[in-house]
Amino acid sequence: MSQYSPKIDVLLLLEGTFPFVSGGVSSWVNQIICGFPELKFGVIFLGSRRQDYGEMKYAIPSNVVHMETHYLHDTPAPPPIREHKGDPEVFKTVAAAHSYCQYSHTPGKMEDAYTAMLDQLIDGRLSLDTFLHSKESWDYTCEQYRARSTDPSFVDYFWTVRAMHVPIWMLKDIAANAPPARIYHTISTGYAGLLGTLLKRRTGQPLLLTEHGIYTKERKIDLFQSEWIKDNRNIFQRESTQISYFRHIWIRFFEVLGLSCYHSADYIVALYEINRQRQIHDGAPPDRTRNIPNGVDFDKLSLLREERPVATPKVLGLIGRVVPIKDIKTFIRAMRTVINQIPEAEAWIAGPDDEAPEYAEECRNLVTSLGLTDRVKFLGFQNIDELLPKIGLLVLSSISEALPLALLEGFAAGVPAISTDVGSCRQLIEGFGAEDQALGAAGRVVGVADPQALAAAAISLLDDETRWKSAQTAGIARVERYYTHEHMFSAYRALYQEALAQSRQQEAS
Repeated sequence: MSQYSPKIDVLLLLEGTFPFVSGGVSSWVNQIICGFPELKFGVIFLGSRRQDYGEMKYAIPSNVVHMETHYLHDTPAPPPIREHKGDPEVFKTVAAAHSYCQYSHTPGKMEDAYTAMLDQLIDGRLSLDTFLHSKESWDYTCEQYRARSTDPSFVDYFWTVRAMHVPIWMLKDIAANAPPARIYHTISTGYAGLLGTLLKRRTGQPLLLTEHGIYTKERKIDLFQSEWIKDNRNIFQRESTQISYFRHIWIRFFEVLGLSCYHSADYIVALYEINRQRQIHDGAPPDRTRNIPNGVDFDKLSLLREERPVATPKVLGLIGRVVPIKDIKTFIRAMRTVINQIPEAEAWIAGPDDEAPEYAEECRNLVTSLGLTDRVKFLGFQNIDELLPKIGLLVLSSISEALPLALLEGFAAGVPAISTDVGSCRQLIEGFGAEDQALGAAGRVVGVADPQALAAAAISLLDDETRWKSAQTAGIARVERYYTHEHMFSAYRALYQEALAQSRQQEAS
């Protein structure tokens, strides 16, 4: 789908988020677009397969003047098979680039061979036809298999390499046909980050990267859990300390895409300091990095406090997708202990369950097996304005997060929280620095995958009204001081103005 307009100030590059997937990152994208009505935005959405997405979850704001969608793992029509030797010089560059990718971790630097390979991709010398059908490509694939693969199946190696690389030529074509824009803004590394890299090299216009979570870290979690990645070694060939070779090359592939995006981006934004340091560790030039936390509409959310009942509801709410990374099962297990101590307590799980239907079914079966059918409710997607006044505690049981909007929204609406110690959650609940920490704790922080600790924290707050009110007061004060829309929009306004000035200089030169 494409709706074209040449007047684009900011072209957003989005992988698996807005407008087809609900969640914190998509909400943030919607906030940014609506928060700058004076700017014209474009959106390029990258998905996996068309069948993995339903209808749009968000209405497209009126200042979005261009929208296109692409599905990188839908099977494209291959070029016709023909006898094709391939250019040996091109594959010398490919070999040098892959050698760099295998061994280099130099912060802020991409070897000349790697950037030369990107330029060969852009100008067509390294074509999809060459990759799929040339003798040089076949010889290079065989050579790499013999030299590096610890998996005995050449067939699986061959098709893994193809599945991994074919989307790159789709991204090259997307970049070649993208509308002109003054700023490219990617919301992750990965495939969207590579698209940003290609657009930057084609046009010279500024590239801005905002990472909500660290993409390579989150992809590692996904890849470690993925069952579709083959491991053909027998029991005697496997070592418990080594991951399978195919899992390893997928991880390294996304690490290289991340390093490439860091090298190409003019501005690199993290949501909090720990992630900024992680970006630098992974190769981001330190002088290009900065922190801009998420923000929420404090004034609007504060009105919800007037709708809260006098007595604290014994309701624990988890607002999020029903997917493994949210570790819904730990929350469900914790509820068995909570209800043993507070029989009237309920758990509300508010979020879509269609992204990982098998996992959602496992969660429902766990509820049944623990005898919690009348106490744990799956509500699906909910309007938070209606939900938050009815909740006594927000719960976040995730194994990975960045800076979750759900906690900030809950605090502004007067709801304390319990969270696992992931991402910025400790910072949000306990504060960062002496001035922030002096506001007090807005709840409790517990370890990952520890249902007993989560239950104990919930009971300690729900059974002690003084403690609960103290946490509520701290959360309200913290959001008002550090995490409002005004803070976030002010920082991004300055950043966009700086990038637009750079774009004007680029156009004038």
